[in-house]
Amino acid sequence: MPKPSIGRIVHYRSYGTPGGEHRPACRFAIITETHDDERASLVVFNPNGLYFDRGCPYDEAGQLGGTWHWPERIKES
Repeated sequence: MPKPSIGRIVHYRSYGTPGGEHRPACRFAIITETHDDERASLVVFNPNGLYFDRGCPYDEAGQLGGTWHWPERIKES
């Protein structure tokens, strides 16, 4: 896993809403502060505006709400 650093682009996994109006989704985010190799502060770019999260944990699988992960690599064909 690459080491997180300020300015790197990552994905943030949103929680979604309890009533299901909005499903969990990956959102574009930028690291604004690092705490260790697995926790980082982020600015998250949502369709409705910006969201700031301090000390967001890393989730390699990218499935848990409120976590960040590295963007998936797309293989060229």
